[in-house]
Amino acid sequence: MRITADTNVLVRALVQDDPEQARAATDLLEQAELIAIPVPVLCELVWVLRRVYGFAASDCATCIEALMGSSGVAVDRQPVRAGLKLLSAGGDFADGVIAYGGRALGSEQLATFDREAARLLSAAGEPVLLL
Repeated sequence: MRITADTNVLVRALVQDDPEQARAATDLLEQAELIAIPVPVLCELVWVLRRVYGFAASDCATCIEALMGSSGVAVDRQPVRAGLKLLSAGGDFADGVIAYGGRALGSEQLATFDREAARLLSAAGEPVLLL
């Protein structure tokens, strides 16, 4: 079986807060030959783990790195690495993914009102236009 894992499936398997759903999610992930995890799912995953469950950024990074290292898991590694880089610098995973995605589409710089994201991205060498 080849599946695309939605955010809620990953959350249930990682957090184990609902025994029935956790068991179903874990069984599914263990049985799957391929688990495709789109980048937006990882953005949502980090948001849910941080905001709802109080995970530290480092714990979120560890979860994503473990997923990426699992056999049978397919992710778009380049944007995920950009997100992890910003997350480990104290920023938002999604902001790193967005900056990477813009560059991949031909952008020269990220335009944002978010001062902290601009500071962290700039420190990471990303061209940023702070509005």
